Amino acid sequence: MNFASDNVAGAAPEILAALLAANGGAAAPYGADDLSRRLERRFAEVFEHEVAAFPVATGTAANALALACITPPFGAVLCHEHAHVQTDECGAPEFFSGGAKLLTSPGEHGKLDATALEYALAHTPFGSQHAIQPAALSVSQVTEAGTVYTPAELAALAQIAHRYGLTVHMDGSRLANALVSLDASPAQVTWRCGVDVLSFGATKNGALGAEAVIFFDRARSKELLYRRKRAGHLFSKQRFLSAQLEAYLHDGLWLSNARHANAQAARLAVGLRSIPGVSLRHPADANMVFADMPEEMIRRLLAAGASFHRIGGEDATLVRLVTAFDTDAGDVDRFVDAARAG
Repeated sequence: MNFASDNVAGAAPEILAALLAANGGAAAPYGADDLSRRLERRFAEVFEHEVAAFPVATGTAANALALACITPPFGAVLCHEHAHVQTDECGAPEFFSGGAKLLTSPGEHGKLDATALEYALAHTPFGSQHAIQPAALSVSQVTEAGTVYTPAELAALAQIAHRYGLTVHMDGSRLANALVSLDASPAQVTWRCGVDVLSFGATKNGALGAEAVIFFDRARSKELLYRRKRAGHLFSKQRFLSAQLEAYLHDGLWLSNARHANAQAARLAVGLRSIPGVSLRHPADANMVFADMPEEMIRRLLAAGASFHRIGGEDATLVRLVTAFDTDAGDVDRFVDAARAG
């Protein structure tokens, strides 16, 4: 009953098989291999748009390097107050951008509010040498509250950002889970909504360790070529990152993995809602469930061997439960039964 994170899961068998296949023979280094070149074409097919794609090993690298390319040292990134780039990157966006500032905004259920964004930008002293200059908007899909932006919500935010000259970045560490939840295509939830740069996640959904930075305007991607190397994120044997990502996309593996994870979260949410004393803090749109539980119930679940995070400290009664591509339905049912046992 391990619901601590989707990072606790292993790698999908299909991705491990792809790594073994890529291990045979010699291949050109630093992304000059056939597999890496093929991967960029595959991304273009998936997103129905020409792209520049740069594999990296971690989501922190993808987010920080993407934001560094679109935000100068005197610039600012606007994001939700609970966005991963703000709360969980240990200052990496600020470091790799050379000092850009993160400006946060509140919003219900982890989503940025378009009215608040408009207000903040309308009251920004653009052009003042004394003021930080907003340069980018970063949105998380899925959000840190486990909710999913609709295409209309994304388009509204992007329209405002573009009107003020900001570039739109999407932290898509759980993009596959969002696509399954929305029953939408990758294009519908990214560049067609106004997203300019995407951090494409795979590690949380079955990869061993592979992400990518994707630019929907190739002309804007040139700087990343150098930033990735300077930051130590250019793999000499890049074929092993590319092999994971190619297998992840093959035959819709990324979507089927996410579909399973989402289904188990929905199963968990339904079960918990039926228990007196339990309430869900946010809509369970994807593969995360946030539940308020009595302390006695939490202790009983921990004693039964369940793993999860308390949000707000050791005494907090809000818990976060995350399902993965390999979560067993039996574990979900055992967790619900243990919660109800009191």
